[in-house]
Amino acid sequence: STAMGSFLLGKWLHMPLYSVPLCSAVVDVAIQDYVADVASELIYQNKSPMSTEVLFVFPLYPQMSIYSFQACSEDTKVQVMLQDEAQQIHEATGCWEYLEYLQDHSRCPGEVFACFLGTLAPGRELVVTLRYVQELSREPDGAARFVLPHTLHPYTKLYSEACTLPNTLFLLAAWNHLDSQLPYSLLLTASLQSPRGVANVQANCSLTPLIYMAQDHSTAQVSLTGSPPRHHDLELLVYFGEPSAVSAVVEKGDLGAPPGSLLGESMVLVTLAPSIPEAVPGKRQSGELIFLLDTTFLEHAQHTSRPACYVFPQDCLLFLLKSLPLGVYFNIYCYEAASVGIYPQSVEYTQGNLIEAMRRIPSTSSSLDDTNLLGTLRSVYSTPRPHGHARQLFIFMTGLPADTEAIAAEVCRHRNSHRCFSFCFSEDSAALATALARETDGEATYIPSNNSMTAVVLQCLKRALKPAAEVVSLSWTLPHGLEVEVLGGTPQSIFQGQHIFLYAQIHGQAEDTMVAKGIMTLQCSLDGEDVTHTIEFPLCSQGDGRLVGHRLAARFLLQRLLPEAAGGSGDEPRHRAVEISLTSGIICPFTSYVGIHTSQRVTWYQGPLALLAPWQSRVPCQIVELRGSCKDSSCFPVTIWVPPGWLTAVRESWLALRRLTCSTAAVPQWGSCSKACKTLPSSVSSLKFVDPTAFALCSPIFLPWSTEAIAECQKLVALQREDGSWALSSGLASVLEVDEAEIKRKMPGEVTEPSIWATVLAVTWLQRPDKCYQDHCELLMAKAMTWLCSQAVSQLDKCLEAANNLLGSSRKANIFRL
Repeated sequence: STAMGSFLLGKWLHMPLYSVPLCSAVVDVAIQDYVADVASELIYQNKSPMSTEVLFVFPLYPQMSIYSFQACSEDTKVQVMLQDEAQQIHEATGCWEYLEYLQDHSRCPGEVFACFLGTLAPGRELVVTLRYVQELSREPDGAARFVLPHTLHPYTKLYSEACTLPNTLFLLAAWNHLDSQLPYSLLLTASLQSPRGVANVQANCSLTPLIYMAQDHSTAQVSLTGSPPRHHDLELLVYFGEPSAVSAVVEKGDLGAPPGSLLGESMVLVTLAPSIPEAVPGKRQSGELIFLLDTTFLEHAQHTSRPACYVFPQDCLLFLLKSLPLGVYFNIYCYEAASVGIYPQSVEYTQGNLIEAMRRIPSTSSSLDDTNLLGTLRSVYSTPRPHGHARQLFIFMTGLPADTEAIAAEVCRHRNSHRCFSFCFSEDSAALATALARETDGEATYIPSNNSMTAVVLQCLKRALKPAAEVVSLSWTLPHGLEVEVLGGTPQSIFQGQHIFLYAQIHGQAEDTMVAKGIMTLQCSLDGEDVTHTIEFPLCSQGDGRLVGHRLAARFLLQRLLPEAAGGSGDEPRHRAVEISLTSGIICPFTSYVGIHTSQRVTWYQGPLALLAPWQSRVPCQIVELRGSCKDSSCFPVTIWVPPGWLTAVRESWLALRRLTCSTAAVPQWGSCSKACKTLPSSVSSLKFVDPTAFALCSPIFLPWSTEAIAECQKLVALQREDGSWALSSGLASVLEVDEAEIKRKMPGEVTEPSIWATVLAVTWLQRPDKCYQDHCELLMAKAMTWLCSQAVSQLDKCLEAANNLLGSSRKANIFRL
């Protein structure tokens, strides 16, 4: 069997690559403020003289969920449905090794929807209907940005070449045309709606003029004219009326849904985007920053074989603490079996507190094999947050902590009270780091061994120090009998550059049906001042019956329920998740897609059955996470043309090789209904759909000199005081490699405070053009310059001239301009 498998696989590798062109695509987009519902119909034609076996794969972009899929070819139809996995639906389903093969052999990372569609005969057509909902990104100028997925707009062969599977095997949707002319037609229509009015639409293609469907310009329509753009994404930017800090759109529920259910009641789609001014570098700021250190860092720092970037306490923590601005609160937790903070609760950033914190950091770990991140998080959440200070956690993980599901559930439970910046140093903890950041709208970073940890963390600290609207609250004024429930609650802070989507369900029945408006009020604190934004919104439906808001609200609730269910919170979260999933059509780990043939014929050509046994009516269909390594995470459609049965033979030979090389003797044969093959694991992980591969590829890359630059300036950084100044001392003279007496002798006579002269020397030394300290010391220097400008503006020119003479540099006075 091994020889036969090798022969078949080798024969397969030399099969020619052909194309199945996408003949036409009809795409109907409904954009309602910052959410979209997309309905598409794709027609593919087999123009080859050979039949081909078809697996349709659709890449899932961020914030996207499919809720309807079907494929038809004359007398055969495959309809995808959601069912409860508890019903053991996989026992009657076609074998899932096709999807496993796709998963293991793809070069394209990311989550995709995959469905096997059988065999397409020569000259036959395949019509695919796909519908999905998606939250849209909000541009800084307030525009909603919509991008048409590659599968619906196959504009160039670049992606197909990048994403061709090694040992190629599957159709990934349907196009690999090598001609420069686009071989298909695209009909795109976009319906636009907002109570603020639709002001304008911009695109990188030709569009018809806006056609307004209402006198108040609240609804409009636009269509594609001419050819779609080549070699680029097709993008739409939709501009609404005057951008505002808050917006609210009401979407009526489904009349056929049970009263009181998620789909049966009206939903308010809320967008919060208050205008937050830029912070002045080096000035006092608000905020609470808590650092959670895996104490194995401390032990690894003692091992000479460990890369230098892992020497955590000696450089990274020093730079982190020294870079904090005045006015913030901070604390440090070294999590292990007994999780305690350096301070009982966060303290204000002062020189005394900084020195005491550095003194209390342990030099080694006392329990390397028993890190207790869960206990540390619970300890953090039990401490009060300083009023008016947004909380942010910096979590460092060398490996995968225990109780990952409980950790994810704990962070999710407190998601509205803080933001997480998570850092991991191994692939096994990447999924957890990503999940923690995603739940709190933070950031996750993978730090490979050849990068500078300090440089990576400082870049994240700069983003964390962006100002925030704090003490955020929402209040509602509605007709008597109605009340609003914000699903998932309201975040307590909104950071600069963030736009927050909320889904609020309206319960009850209005006593006065003549009152057709509601009022929503956003209150927050900006730089210590109370700010109020009020908006009046109509209670009548603003949607078109497509329930885009309800489905996205279902997606949001499923994400919230999953950590609770996986964390052992009883059966109620699971039952609730299954109910929401089945009624909304949005998949969750407790439900499964099932492709069902709705006719007796299971092939689309006259000839031998290729993949499905005659008695089978169900086909492989599932969400698959591709484990590829290609930088482009968009899986572009490609296809292989083969005679019927070739794909089956290759899969069988692959399984035979796996049994021999991996000792998986129990791998079932094709057509077997073995429960071991068909059923999914009974335990469900909240990290199931996290894509750590794509996350790792987003990690920043730094040049090798990063670690050397940090080592050179580390001693100088250690001498800086919390206000940004340096004292004139022998330590400073040693770092500058200048005699202390010489430094004192060259101090300008106009200077009355030696710290001014010392700080100018330090800043000048750090700004040497032949060195690369700026990325690491930007925040430190901003504090120093702020302190200098507040102390001695008139003395700076003289001090700089003397510093240049002493250090042999040629810096100009503009280095002190913030």
